[in-house]
Amino acid sequence: MIVVLADIRSSHNVGSIFRTADAAGCTQLYLCGITPCPRDRFGRSNAEISKVALGAEEWIPWEYARSCVRRLTRLKKEGYTILALEQSKHSVPYAKVHISKKQWTKTVLVVGNEVAGLSRTILRKAETIIEIPMHGKKESLNVAVAFGVVIFSLRR
Repeated sequence: MIVVLADIRSSHNVGSIFRTADAAGCTQLYLCGITPCPRDRFGRSNAEISKVALGAEEWIPWEYARSCVRRLTRLKKEGYTILALEQSKHSVPYAKVHISKKQWTKTVLVVGNEVAGLSRTILRKAETIIEIPMHGKKESLNVAVAFGVVIFSLRR
C-alpha cells in the first residue's frame, strides 16, 4: 500500500500518519503540495514530525511531489488502484471496501487537507471514494485518526 498525503497542513498529523503507516505495513508515502516533509531541502529534520512519528519517518520511504494529481496519474499508469478517503455523494462506507493481499501491493490510499479535504480533480483520479460514516454531531474525524481507522480496515 502506498499512501498519498494531499495538502496536509499539520506536522503532527503527518508524523502520526507515518507511524500508523509503518504499523500497517505501508511501503511508501508521497507528501504532496503543502504537506510538510520529515526533512527540509537542507536535510534538517522536522522536529514536530519526528516527535510524533517516533522514527517511522526514517525507515518508510517517502518522496515529496508538488502536484498530487500528477503523482496519482503516474501511479495509475504504473497499474495502481487509487482509493480516496473523503465524504462525497459518490463515497462508500469503508467497511464495504475489501482488498486482497495481492491487491494491497498495488493500491494507493489518498488522504487530504484537514479543512478542505480532497479536490474534485483528485477525487476523479480515484476508482473508489471511501468514507467513514459519522453518527454523532461532528461531520468528520481528524485526518490521522481517519487514516488509522481505514488503513487497518483495508489491511484485514
